[in-house]
Amino acid sequence: MYAVVDIGNKLFKIEKGAELIVDKLENKQGDVVNFNTVTLYRNDKEILIGKPYLSQVTVEGQVVEPLVKGEKVVIFKYKQKANYRRKKGHRQEYSKIKITDIKKS
Repeated sequence: MYAVVDIGNKLFKIEKGAELIVDKLENKQGDVVNFNTVTLYRNDKEILIGKPYLSQVTVEGQVVEPLVKGEKVVIFKYKQKANYRRKKGHRQEYSKIKITDIKKS
């Protein structure tokens, strides 16, 4: 059994027990989060496709780490012969969640 869930405008194929790194959530460690933006659900007997979402399927997860930092990206602007140089860096913040249950009512 698996589902495709829209989390932060990105689609994730998930199963029970899977760990995901998603865009930063405003939850604390150990908090339970519910996602009702399921676009596809599949088990052994049936396949359900949402238009755009399925109202009878919800996904439950738990926040494992509320803050995970991504790799550093360096932005460097340069113009020759003009003595113009700008260096800037950025690290995206993510959250790590573990899927605990996929419920269909």
